[in-house]
Amino acid sequence: MLLAYLRRGKVRDVYDAVTVDGQPVTLLIASDRLSAFDVVMPTGIPDKGRVLTQLSRFWFDMIGRELGDRLTHHLISTDADDIAGLDDAQRESLRGRVMLGRRCEVVPIECVARGYLAGSGWKEYQQTQSVCGVALPAGLQQCEKLPTPIFTPATKAAEGHDENVSFERAAELVGLELMTTLRDLTLAVYQLGHDYAAQHGIILADTKFEFGIPVDGDDPQPILIDEAITPDSSRFWPADDYEVGRDQSSFDKQFVRNHLQALVDAGQWNKEPPGPVLPDDVVNRTAKKYRQAFEVLTRSVLDAYTV
Repeated sequence: MLLAYLRRGKVRDVYDAVTVDGQPVTLLIASDRLSAFDVVMPTGIPDKGRVLTQLSRFWFDMIGRELGDRLTHHLISTDADDIAGLDDAQRESLRGRVMLGRRCEVVPIECVARGYLAGSGWKEYQQTQSVCGVALPAGLQQCEKLPTPIFTPATKAAEGHDENVSFERAAELVGLELMTTLRDLTLAVYQLGHDYAAQHGIILADTKFEFGIPVDGDDPQPILIDEAITPDSSRFWPADDYEVGRDQSSFDKQFVRNHLQALVDAGQWNKEPPGPVLPDDVVNRTAKKYRQAFEVLTRSVLDAYTV
């Protein structure tokens, strides 16, 4: 097998690989693992890896069409048949959950766009009336739409919790010019995704991206890598049930977050590994929501869309 293991992420396993035509690439295999509060749960979500891969493929295609003059992405193929050195059984086991992408040096900053005041942003706003150093108007309520989307970076942690930081701190870590570019690209992709989702009855409340610098050329411009606008990296809310001032129903892993937060509030978990085993009803409802998000956004059935 022409694969070299690189690392195990919270959701994906990453390899150096070669395509059948000899091109060196990075292979990302999306598992059914689920991470919440930056802890990988011991219970997986059925078909989650396929949903993440195929929905990312959908968004990468759209980003290429709509923003291709400003932004390039890493995705080359989602077809397991394009990987050199695999036997038939291995290819079938990977079907629908692989991305072959350009090899990149990862920029160690999570690039988060927020259009609504939710999650850790809401908690921080209640204390400081700002999010990651971005001052916001007084009197905003939970899950309220922000006057304009904001960019709120975080440092990437290989293990443990990512840490929200200010734009200025992120610029100290990777350079002001690069962070300015990443901020502008992040907000542009968020707006594209937000506007498309809104046409299909979904509010894209926030999302996060990763960027990398390709190692296969002399161009230092960052490209979009990893995944794009999935239930793992985003908050999706049904527009017909949206109401300011409360938690929202969702098409993402909010069932899991709410269950875990209840355990935290009861003193039964401290948001540190190992994560608790998830009950069947939480797993099944989350799996259903992941599929619904895919079907509503792509107007396709997962099995029919999968390469």
